[in-house]
Parts: sequence; C-alpha cells; structure tokens
Amino acid sequence: MLDTSKFFSCLTENGVEFFTGVPDSLLKYFCAYLIENVSHENNIVAANEGNAIGIAAGYHLSTGNIPMVYMQNAGLGNALNPLMSLVAKEVYNIPILLLIGWRGKPGTEAACQHIKQGEITIDLLDTMEIPYFILPEDISEAENLIEDTINDMYNDNLTRAIIVPRYTFSEYSLKEIESKRCEMKREEAIEIIIKSLQTDDVVVSSTGKISREVYEVRERFEESHENDFLMVGSMGHASQIALGIASRDEDKQVVCIEGDGSLIMHMGGLSTITWQDTKNLKHIILNNCAYDSAGGQPTAAPLLDFLKISEGAGYSKAIRAETAKELKEKLEELFNSEGPAMLEVVVEKGARDDLGRPDIGAIERKKQFMDFLQD
Repeated sequence: MLDTSKFFSCLTENGVEFFTGVPDSLLKYFCAYLIENVSHENNIVAANEGNAIGIAAGYHLSTGNIPMVYMQNAGLGNALNPLMSLVAKEVYNIPILLLIGWRGKPGTEAACQHIKQGEITIDLLDTMEIPYFILPEDISEAENLIEDTINDMYNDNLTRAIIVPRYTFSEYSLKEIESKRCEMKREEAIEIIIKSLQTDDVVVSSTGKISREVYEVRERFEESHENDFLMVGSMGHASQIALGIASRDEDKQVVCIEGDGSLIMHMGGLSTITWQDTKNLKHIILNNCAYDSAGGQPTAAPLLDFLKISEGAGYSKAIRAETAKELKEKLEELFNSEGPAMLEVVVEKGARDDLGRPDIGAIERKKQFMDFLQD
C-alpha cells in the first residue's frame, strides 16, 4: 500500500497545497488525512464535483498555483461540464490535478452501480483529452510520476488526472470529533419511519447505507420490497426521482428518504418540487452531518438550517425530530400534511458493522417496483 502521509508530502513538495472535492470511500484515508492536516480554507468539501472544479478554477485564477480536486469516478459526470467548458485548453486552459477513485475497475468485484462507470473511466478521460496515470503503490515511482506531471502542468496548463484503484492508500483513521450525541441511530429512525407507512405508500431512498438499512428493516419485518425504490449511485437525485413518481401517481403518498450530504449535493431540486406543487410528496432528511457512506467525512450541514431552506423554497411544512418519541409524533404530522413537506431527523453518525446489502438484483427490484406502481 502507498503511505498516505508520504503521498500528501509529495504533493505539497511539488506545490499542491489546495484541495477541494467530494469524499469517496476509495479515497477515505486520504480525505481523512486532509481534514486533520490541512486548514479549512485549503480543503473545501464541495457540494458536488462540478462545484469543486469551479472552486479549483477560482483558486488557480487568484494564485497561479495548481489545485487538486478529489472525487470518485462516478463524479466525473458532475464535473464534465466545467471540465470541458471552463478549464479545457480551448477555453481558459486552467490546470487542475484530479484525484479519482476507480470504483468498478475491470477485473475487480464491484456493486452494479460502479460496473459501467468503472469500464468507461479511462475511455472517458481519453475522450476528454485529459492525460492520466494510475497511482502505483511504490512511493518512489509515485513521487517521480507526480513531479513530472506537475512540471508538465505548469508548462502547458493542461488538467491531468491520477487514477486510484481500491486499496491503494495505507490506513489513516479520522479521529472522532467531539460533538453532541444524538439519541437515535439512523437505522432506528428508518425502522420508525417504515412502521409509520401505509400499505400503498411509495418510498424512494438515497444511495448508500440509507437504502441498505431500508432493505434490512423490511427484511426484519418480513415485508415486501415492492414499495421501495432503493437508489444505487446517482447521489443527490433521490428527491427528483420521487418528484417524477409523485407527479404521475397523485393518489399515492411518495416518501423520499435521503441524507444531508445527498440533499446538499443538488439542493436546487427543492425549488423544482415546489414549482410542480407536489402535494403527495413528503421529504425526510436523515441528518448526521456526515458523508457516512463515503468514510464519515463532515458535511456543511451544521451551518445550514434545512427547515428555513425548505420553507424558503416553498415547502408547505418543515419540522424536525431529535428523539424517537418526537419522530413518531412528527411523522404523523408530516403524513397528515399537504405536501411538499419536509421532516428533518437528527441521527447519530455510523452504522453497524454487519449491515448487509440487498440480495435482490437492481433490475429485479425495479421490475417489482414498477409492477407495484402500475397495479
């Protein structure tokens, strides 16, 4: 494995001292190192990868230095527009060093949502004409590649990428930050939510541990999964999937369950929900102030008031629950309200170690869900 601290030192020795991006589980040790060893103003966790490219471009314009943007390969989709229409050599020719976690690398085991992205990652970089190298585990070899790459970037101002396969970085644990303890674990909150649903209610749950916990709770209750659309990939789009369903099936209550990081990533979707006046859409935010599925790095949630934001966007109701007792009461209030309405649920960071994954394939789950909607 590549020593995480030595990799960071190599970057700084070559003048890379500013970082921004969206955390990825393949890069979690590097991201943890940044959080604890780089000042807040020099490590900006962005709402999404496209935003990170913009932040990095602004940094270069103001300093002339080369920034690094970290992301998983799925984030290339969010970053594509500013990479091609802002920093490309045919436009402003701005050099940004990309650090990309290679989920779904061909020949390795991967979840379904990473397979296609993993197959086309290299082809996508080639199409965008972004030079790259795959990060080796040998530190001497890595140091030479990084030094040559950054020298080239100062000469031609071209964006370049470092591709990081799984298990490349050595372990670096993020120290526990002292914070207010929450009464509820996320899975406990999900169990209360599922118990509160009616037979015909539709659930759209966001990617990562939330969907895995929804699945496990249904299994524990010996209930069908046909009501649930368990997202994989496509972080930040849960509410818009729920909107698409709610706008076409007004007789069913549609419940979107997502995390704070997911909401922050594409928060503009709130205005689309209210613009469409989706009275049957109920929006539940499980807020633990962390990118829990990507390594537990902090989000900007502590600075945000999701209730005021949703009210400002036009939601008819916005309420909060911090205890199990409150959650049961607030769910009744939420479900009896005219939507769009939001319930923020404050939950503890983390999940149990033995949290499983759905044993029904994504295509089969989609078919069951569509049959349920059409029935």
